[in-house]
Formats: sequence, structure tokens, C-alpha cells
Amino acid sequence: MFCSRILPRLLRPCGQRHNYLKRLSRIEENSGQRGMMQYTTASERRPFDGIANTKPSIWVEFTSLAAECNAVNIGQGFPDSPMPQFVADILKEIASHPERTDWHQYTRGFGHPRLVKALANLYSKLLNVDVNAQNDVLVTVGAYLSLYYAFTGWINRGDEVIVLEPAYDCYVPQIQLAGGVPVAVPLKLGSDAESSADYHLNISDIEAKITDLTKFIVINNPHNPTGKLFSREELEELANLVRKYNLLVIADEVYEWHIYQDREMIRFGRYLFVRLIGSVQVISASLPGMYERTITIGSAGKIFSATGWKLGWSIGPSHLLDPLKAIHQNCVFTCSTPIQEAVAQAIEKEMSVMWTDPEKSYFKTGLARDLRSKRDRMAHMLRMAGLKPIIPDSGYFMMADFSSLVPPDAFKSESDNGDPLDFRFVRWMCREKNLAMIPPSAFYSNQFKSDNDHMVRVCFFKGTADVLPWRNRLARSAVNRKTDKVMDQAESILKQFTSEINANADASGR
Repeated sequence: MFCSRILPRLLRPCGQRHNYLKRLSRIEENSGQRGMMQYTTASERRPFDGIANTKPSIWVEFTSLAAECNAVNIGQGFPDSPMPQFVADILKEIASHPERTDWHQYTRGFGHPRLVKALANLYSKLLNVDVNAQNDVLVTVGAYLSLYYAFTGWINRGDEVIVLEPAYDCYVPQIQLAGGVPVAVPLKLGSDAESSADYHLNISDIEAKITDLTKFIVINNPHNPTGKLFSREELEELANLVRKYNLLVIADEVYEWHIYQDREMIRFGRYLFVRLIGSVQVISASLPGMYERTITIGSAGKIFSATGWKLGWSIGPSHLLDPLKAIHQNCVFTCSTPIQEAVAQAIEKEMSVMWTDPEKSYFKTGLARDLRSKRDRMAHMLRMAGLKPIIPDSGYFMMADFSSLVPPDAFKSESDNGDPLDFRFVRWMCREKNLAMIPPSAFYSNQFKSDNDHMVRVCFFKGTADVLPWRNRLARSAVNRKTDKVMDQAESILKQFTSEINANADASGR
């Protein structure tokens, strides 16, 4: 009895293994005839073809280099000053209530109910349309993921996407990962440029690149890295192209509140503009029909100067957001509940004052006022160092031309592999002068790099941190003291750099 029941079970695995080995041997014998690849180790398996040509982003190299050199980092776009106290207080209050399961457990997948309601109320006013909280808002892990969802959810293989350059460096690889084809159109900067407004948008250049395969145009406004704020006329011309060729739009507007007080932010998805002329309200339908074609992307990290929170959103009609939601529900599912709750409360607080008492609004007044003084100081520092700053109308980045200081063949070495001049200059400044900046040619496609390798991008949203990341935290009284230490250090380095440049020029008789 025992043998008749148990013995077949014991022998079956051996027989199965024998059959498996026979099949494997047969496959190996026929592999040459059938063109089948043979692998000896798992590491020989080939990954997804779409990442074959993906290179490390500039942030990988230059973040590591800045840390390695203990450099003063005025390149990367993160504030080193405290986030608004009222926002921090909100999160602290949320953390102090563990009994609130609605604040600390999973929340609605497409966005925390309180947050999507707050965003719908805010953008209904900003875009002058009825934004439906349940259907027209998707909350994501940062604006990066909103962009990724938009490209992946809408691009089919071979679809073309118009990208205005310089362009934030994640656009092109995300488009390519989705199977799309990025089509670069550069903004043109005149030789006598002084302002970011001098980056000119040539509509005829864009139209010349539109084909039957063109599906999207990406509009980054306010623009990173130039600080350009697109004018009403430029956006109207773009809207005309969008209508004419039946295009869709990704409006990357994460710097929407980083606007200097004498400038106007025009959102591409906005339907009607209402202006007060004297005592008369004048309605201008400058961009009619654009909301139905536009996915607007925003960022909590940017608007509240808390980039580590990594919370973003997509705003748009449901027919545009549904493909994004299909990816989100099977990828991230839901974002951090307490962070969403905190952002919701912070937006509600802002909305209570921004239109009635703008002097108390961080969005309307506090942010721009703080940025303007820092922008002006950075521009002065760069001029004193012999660089030519391009003054931004928005954002917290500034481009600066160093071509008058450095010859085109400077800083060449065997390890540079023919890299653009700005890459070589930035590496040298970081290693030799302990000052980290970003090379803007990284934001151009290969065909336009050589014409745009004579600048650096700096971030001027620095200044109230009293310690650098590698220093020990000081006593609370010292931390709270506003000292502009990072800017002071950057200024000192730039002064030293200038004196060395001048000394070298005198020695060479130039």
C-alpha cells in the first residue's frame, strides 16, 4: 500500500527534471537553426530596448561632484531657506494626531478628497473654468510623474512632440521612453540680450516642424532654465497653431507663482481673461478652446518651497486625464496622505487671503518679494565676476554668459570626451573653486549644443540657511539668524575667480 502510493510521488520530480533536461538539450541543439540566443548567466539577459541609449542625467553627475568637492551649490534648483512657517505648522499639527486615520492611512487613489477639492477651487479661478474635483484633477508623486504619465498615456510609437529649447532635461528621455519622437525648436537669444524676454519664440520655426505625426507641444511657462515668461501675444500665436493643426498641449507651469510683481502670468489652459480698465470689466477670449486641449501640471514642492515633499498634479478635462489615471492606478496607486492633507490645508489658507488681502499671501506677494532681492544680488555678483547675466522675469534661475572670460578651447582634457565648453567650465569651477553651477547645454539636443555652450545656469533662491549641508547644525539661535551665508560664499569665490582672470590677462598682455 505504502509503495503503491508514495513511490510514484517520489519518482515524479525526478521524471519531471529528466524531461526538463531533455527539452533544454533539444533547445540548445536547435538554437543555432532557430536563431535563439543562449545565456550562461542572468546578467546576460537584455533589458528594455527603450533605455538602451539613456544616459545619466546631469543631476547625477553634478550633484555628486558638488558633494565630492564640498562645493557651494548655486546650480541646483532647491531653496536652502526655510519653507513658509505656516505650512510647516500644518504638517506638524497633522503629525500630532495619530488618531486621525483619514490623515495617516491610504487615501483616494487619484487624489486625497480634501486636496482635489482645494485644487479644483483654486484652478477654477485661475483658469476661469469649472474644474471638477473628481474628474479633472490627478495628484501624483511630483510634477515629474505628471509629465511621465502624460507622455506615456498619450504618445504612440512614432508620434512627434514639439519641445522648445532649452528644455528641462527630463522631457526628451520621457518622450523617447514612450516611443515618441522629440522635435526640438530653439528659442533664439540675440547677442545684445539683457532679459529673459529676449529669448524669442519664432512661430514660423515651430510651424515648419509640424507634420502629420505631431501630437503634442510642450510649453514650460515660466520657463526653466531661462526665466522667460511668455507674453500674451506669444501664447496666442501658439494657441492658433494648436487649433490649426489639432494638437494637444502639456503646460508645465510649476513655477506659476514665481512671478515678479510687474509681470503677468498667463496660464495656457485659461479660457477667458477679465481685465479692469477704469471701472469697466473687459473680457478677452485670448485662448479659447485651450482648456479642452491642455494638461496643466503643477507642483506643491515648488509653490511652497518644499521640494522634498514631492507632490504634484495634473489639471485638465477628464478625456485628457483618463489615460494618465489608467497608468497611475497600476503604478503608484496613491500618494502620501499626510502630505496631501497638509498641502490641501495650505492651499485653503492661501485662497482665504490671496484675492482679498494679497499682502498676506505667500503666492501673491511674499514669494516674489523674497526672490526679487535675491535675483538682483546674484546679477550683481555675476557682473562683478565678469559674467553677463540674463535677468529673468520669473522663476529662480538665471542664465549667465561667460564667453568673454573663457576661450572656446579652454579646460580641455583627455577625460572630457569632446564635451561642450560649459560642461568643462562648470566641472573646473567645481573642482578648482568649489562653486557648483549647471551647464545649460544639457537642456539642448545635440544639434543645438555647440551654439549654446557659453553660459551657466545658477539658482538664486539661496541665502537664509546658516549652515551648509556638511556642517554640524548650530544652536537654534544661530539657525534662525538670517545670514545669506551661501550667497556670501559664492560672492567670495566669484571675486577670487575674477581677480585670477584679471591677473592672467595682465600677465599675457591681453
